[in-house]
Amino acid sequence: MAEIVLELKELHTHFFTESGEIPAVNGVSIKVHKGEVVGIVGESGSGKSVTSLSVMKLIPSPPGKIVSGEMNFKGENLVNASEKRMKKLRGNEISMIFQEPMTSLNPLFTIGNQLIEAIRLHQKITKKEARKKAVDMLQLVGIPRADEVAGEYPHQLSGGMRQRVMIAMAMSCDPELLIADEPTTALDVTIQAQILDLMRNLNKEEDTAILLITHDLGVVAEICDRVVVMYAGQIVEEGTTREILKDPEHPYTQGLIKSLPNMHEREQQLYSIPGVVPKPKMNSVGCHFAPRCEFAFERCFQENPGLYALGNQRQSRCFLHEDTEGKVKKHAKADIGS
Repeated sequence: MAEIVLELKELHTHFFTESGEIPAVNGVSIKVHKGEVVGIVGESGSGKSVTSLSVMKLIPSPPGKIVSGEMNFKGENLVNASEKRMKKLRGNEISMIFQEPMTSLNPLFTIGNQLIEAIRLHQKITKKEARKKAVDMLQLVGIPRADEVAGEYPHQLSGGMRQRVMIAMAMSCDPELLIADEPTTALDVTIQAQILDLMRNLNKEEDTAILLITHDLGVVAEICDRVVVMYAGQIVEEGTTREILKDPEHPYTQGLIKSLPNMHEREQQLYSIPGVVPKPKMNSVGCHFAPRCEFAFERCFQENPGLYALGNQRQSRCFLHEDTEGKVKKHAKADIGS
């Protein structure tokens, strides 16, 4: 097994609002190995983006705060890292592709200037050398006439081109960990495929570890090695991409996969999980998914289920994995349904 680049241990990130304390990330533990692509999936409001922003220590404070847990990057716990230390790591060893490239790029500066600034911030090279590297990076991510594009402003580029620029910026310092938050959202299907190919190539060629935040299971199937499914601030299931997509164990994961359209059926009514993701609450009792779960029984509303180890680094947060003696069933899914 490759070395662990990032390990989250029981991470808790809360927001302190007028209506009370909200545990947006509630005890999340994730490992990302060198050269591995790990996807975090779930509906809006499940805590995916807050988890990624916590790793970068970009949670707005106030109202947000990492209240407990560990974020170990190559063995260094970043929870207590100073802002000076984080500035050295961000963009250099840990990079992030944000969800909306138009709001992430400064409209007042050219593409080249923004790339040069990012490169020179972390590398001791001349402006001329930095410009050459900036143009090389634009070519690497498949941008035509890269030298001309370097002199253009963000508004002159399409959404797909801006996203490529964000990837070029994120990869310009050869980071060991790339965090991609919905990198293909709002892009047409053709551009999505190109962006995914680009990320896959960078992962293979540079052995870069990628933490991919998405709600699109098609994207997960295309690029991820392992998948973490989140719901209401907690991990509800984890396993390899093949296991999760072919044999989901948790009722929530089953619902997500069941809602995917079947390309072999002409006329079909798409399945939808009833209800919405609840707002996380402090000291809430019962399984968070129970109000929406067709398999919920009395215990689900009275106790909080833990993560059950199902073997081969597979785990799921559901009481239906227990037998009458409290032990984990070997074939739990048969009792949950398909």
